Amino acid sequence: MSAGPGASEPPLPNNPSHRYQSLDAVRGVAVMGILIANMPGFALPAPAYFSPLAWGGTGPADLTAWFTTFVLIEGKMRGLFSFLFGASILLVIDRAQAAGQSAAAVHLGRMAVLLLIGLAHRYLIWWGDILAHYALVGAVAFIFVRLDQRRLLAAGLVVLVMTLAWNASTWNGLLWAGARSTPAQVEIWSNFAWAFGVPPSDWSTGEIAAMRASWSEQIAWRWQYLESEVSFLSAVGLETLAAMLLGMAAFRSGFLTGEWERAQYRHFAAWALGATFLAYALLALNTMWHGFDQRWVFFGSVVGTVPFRVLGAAGYAACIILLLRPGGSLTERVSAVGRAAFTNYLGTSLIVTGIFYGWGFGLFGTLSRAEIYIVPPLVWALMLTWSKPWLERYRYGPLEWLWRSLARLELQPMLRSAAS
Repeated sequence: MSAGPGASEPPLPNNPSHRYQSLDAVRGVAVMGILIANMPGFALPAPAYFSPLAWGGTGPADLTAWFTTFVLIEGKMRGLFSFLFGASILLVIDRAQAAGQSAAAVHLGRMAVLLLIGLAHRYLIWWGDILAHYALVGAVAFIFVRLDQRRLLAAGLVVLVMTLAWNASTWNGLLWAGARSTPAQVEIWSNFAWAFGVPPSDWSTGEIAAMRASWSEQIAWRWQYLESEVSFLSAVGLETLAAMLLGMAAFRSGFLTGEWERAQYRHFAAWALGATFLAYALLALNTMWHGFDQRWVFFGSVVGTVPFRVLGAAGYAACIILLLRPGGSLTERVSAVGRAAFTNYLGTSLIVTGIFYGWGFGLFGTLSRAEIYIVPPLVWALMLTWSKPWLERYRYGPLEWLWRSLARLELQPMLRSAAS
């Protein structure tokens, strides 16, 4: 992703309180959009995240919901979050250096606190946490912060190719296991079924019973069945790093800070999203054609979409930047959601698990795949309602303040009047 004519690396604002509204708005859309992607993980047994055969129904409405979310949302919101996380790493480091602080100490301190918060989120609230993973990959990404935009772009593309090769080799092992004629093949096939196929029914019913039970029983289930952070890192760490590096390149080029010409954003968004939607639609149809066989669920969700997840994320970012209307009511509210994205992300977990888990209304596993998408608009309305008034009074969202205070080992000023 190269800069447009006349674009240069975005200057660091002299005023440390300055924010790039384009980054805030894109982050706001990402935290709202990722709720759609995460809904099957909140409301249905874990294998249903990828495969409708696992739970949630296979009627016309359910398959339409799966197809639509796969083409428009799946992977791209996570990619957008990773993209923005990379940009934020550079922004924080640039500001630390401008203030005469140690970039390594500031960055690694933030990642250490994020890791602890992410692990607490994962085991105490919801298994689908991404924060701990971002903390680990973000620590590695620090190695690349001194690169210029072209080297960041090259590094990101190299890591993306490595991701494709890694995922393809994993898929090849799944194809080999499809014969299920040896104990080793049966074991591999069964292990993949837990995430991409249809595991034994007692496993899904056991998860449903645990999620409808007490909070302590939910924690016990997660502690017993969740894979380790190291395993998750080995599975998707390369792809996350690639997206972060490309986000860094996009920040350095001025793409994420709104410095390109509008015609360039339009052109980029058109071809990036056009290619992404076409690829995803073909992969979705192929998965359906094969009857959601787990080999093709894995290929469509993990292998074939590798080049298009971050491309689609960048295309969405270009669209959002084009739609920005500084001073407009909706733009200001979406930007506020992005400024408090950390609070909104974790707050969403509390709200939605309260709807589906046993400590709340206990609706886990009771709604169809189509019905669970009633929830996101209600949560979006809450995000858009509270974020702007809060940030008009306070410098940070509640959890942004906590993260910043813990990372700096010092309580940060919260009230705007105190800051001024």
